Amino acid sequence: MEEQDLNSKKHILTYGGLTGTVGVIFGIMLFTQNLHYEQSFSIQAIQFIILGIFVIIATIQYKKSNDGYLKIGQALKIGAGVGALAALIGILWFFVMSNVIEPDYMDKTMEIAKTNAFETNPKLTQEQWDQAVSFQKKFFPIFMGFGIVISSIFGLIVGLITGAIIKKERSSY
Repeated sequence: MEEQDLNSKKHILTYGGLTGTVGVIFGIMLFTQNLHYEQSFSIQAIQFIILGIFVIIATIQYKKSNDGYLKIGQALKIGAGVGALAALIGILWFFVMSNVIEPDYMDKTMEIAKTNAFETNPKLTQEQWDQAVSFQKKFFPIFMGFGIVISSIFGLIVGLITGAIIKKERSSY
């Protein structure tokens, strides 16, 4: 009789939820330090590091719970699932922060972006700026969905690397 592999749903929900929670705590920290308008590489890198660490932990814990066995496909599923769930929680935090905690967040963000755009490109006209803002507002939900895709792909890649390193499949006999 062949043993069945453990369902990965529990690990995805647990570690995706933990990742999202740590991401929200990081977001609150940025908010309290008035850094939530900052879009620097270092802040983005920290967010991806948080996700990567939790994908690795989720994959290792899955292997331990599955009697020491892990297929690469399971690691891929865990990575993508943790990434997607963490992104969904992050989007919920964004909506709470930008609509409840600081309702004028988007206006302030646009003002900062406008100042930066006109400083870096002095030939930019007000009409071009208005077109860009209109485009951004129209496709904002798509940009949010794209964030989920990017987070899932990153989780998938980390899951692939982790799975390739720690995989151990059951013998076929």
